[in-house]
Amino acid sequence: MRIGLLGTGPWAQRVHAPALAAHPEAEFAGVWGRRPEAAEELAAGYGVPAFADVERLLAEVDAVSIALPPAVQAEYAVRAAEAGKHLLLDKPVALTVDQARGVAAAAERAKVASVVFFTLRFGADQAAWLAEQAARGGWFTARAEWFGSVFAPDSASPYADSPWRREKGALWDVGPHALSMLLPVLGDATEVTAVAGPLDTVHLVLRHVGGASSTLTLSLTTPVAAAVDGVVVELRGEAGRLVMPDRNESPQAAYARAVSALLASAADGTAHPCDAAFGLRVVELLAEAERSLR
Repeated sequence: MRIGLLGTGPWAQRVHAPALAAHPEAEFAGVWGRRPEAAEELAAGYGVPAFADVERLLAEVDAVSIALPPAVQAEYAVRAAEAGKHLLLDKPVALTVDQARGVAAAAERAKVASVVFFTLRFGADQAAWLAEQAARGGWFTARAEWFGSVFAPDSASPYADSPWRREKGALWDVGPHALSMLLPVLGDATEVTAVAGPLDTVHLVLRHVGGASSTLTLSLTTPVAAAVDGVVVELRGEAGRLVMPDRNESPQAAYARAVSALLASAADGTAHPCDAAFGLRVVELLAEAERSLR
């Protein structure tokens, strides 16, 4: 499968491009970016063409890997799907329900495969643990925490200059990761309540279809010293108390599995659990949480 990369920012440079270039079953077919000079520089590093026009890139590929801000991603995902290209998307798929619904509808109309990259869902140990707990059942409640320090005063994060992250905060940046782990185990959420904490920190309480409940604490402004071991998913139920394995690999390794998942979905026509429709549901819950905050 020939895959073109849309986007040239830090996430594209650090994760998308190296994973695409190294994948044994995909061909990294080129780069397009909103800044042509950035696309040329990134493409040159991998010996692939840079495209000044996105339509020309779409004419040369079978799929797109999108590393653009969510609102921009939604627009280009629809254009790619309408051109018959499979979609490897980042979370959140959009910043409004209407945008996310448009992406899911375009993918369905065009009958293209879609996969949304939730980092934890494609971690080797985390994915295996999640599948085991979803099959086990009998869960009473769950807790998910993501304490990040992207915007802490002493942070050196390369993502601190991201305008959409600064505007939308932890709820929209790391909230999708937490939801992607809880929903497959506890079922869809029927109620969402949100309370604001310090700075961009937010606390969510969810009621799930089977009667279980869950809590989420999300932050990108945690002091660096307090963000150590900041990602936790804990389940309590008939099997006792179980905690998700710690992350122990690079995001590139997880992204390579997302590429493989897209290849498999495109080959057999089976929708992936993390497809654009699931991405839409995550956006709906984030929007509901945002309404609760207001």
